[in-house]
Amino acid sequence: MQQDDGLRGVVAVDGPAGTGKSTVARRLAASLGARYLDTGAMYRAATLGVLRAGVDPTESTAVSEVVAQCHIEVGTDPDIFRVLLDGEDVSREIRGPAVTLAVSPVSAVSPVRELLVAEQRRIIVDATAAGGGIVVEGRDIGTVVVPDAPLKVFLTATAAQRAARRAAQDGVDDVAEIRRAVERRDRFDSSRAMSPMCAAADAVELDTTALDVDAVLGKLHELAVVRGLVVLAARGRT
Repeated sequence: MQQDDGLRGVVAVDGPAGTGKSTVARRLAASLGARYLDTGAMYRAATLGVLRAGVDPTESTAVSEVVAQCHIEVGTDPDIFRVLLDGEDVSREIRGPAVTLAVSPVSAVSPVRELLVAEQRRIIVDATAAGGGIVVEGRDIGTVVVPDAPLKVFLTATAAQRAARRAAQDGVDDVAEIRRAVERRDRFDSSRAMSPMCAAADAVELDTTALDVDAVLGKLHELAVVRGLVVLAARGRT
């Protein structure tokens, strides 16, 4: 009988929107029997809570107060991923345009980041406590959330390619507008005072512009093997 290989430890996958990090991180976790954490979904859920409360996303004090009262749960099963806000499944709603427009200012609020990073670290500790593995994706995983992760990868791609991917994913025809939105968020996320988006000094930078999902997935798997994070299961027949 052949068993799948398994991941041990943390793989941190960072990068801007449209680089394919969510897709490849989730697939890598599934292929290695590991847990998966989409930290961006947590910020999106917090943002939805702010919008539902009728609070201006740029009003940091009010935003902090609302998010502190929100109960956010993010599943770590890569095959059945869902996000709960105060017990309600909001997995689809957090991907809507209203949340996408407001998530950057909400994510820039220091108390919000402190609260969610603490929860992210708790989830990671739980996933790895018994020798398990987890693939964590976001924008500050390798620099802030898990700076000691044994494998940190920072995905990049041209703005044009990222916009095209986002447009195709969302079924939008106006690629130019998507590109402007992508570049606007890049500027916001990379210039915020707390936890700006950037590659960790020891991260492996991978340009995905000309690579499809399978190619990126293959490179990530190879890196995990090289770093000794993949436990090779026994091969043969029983």
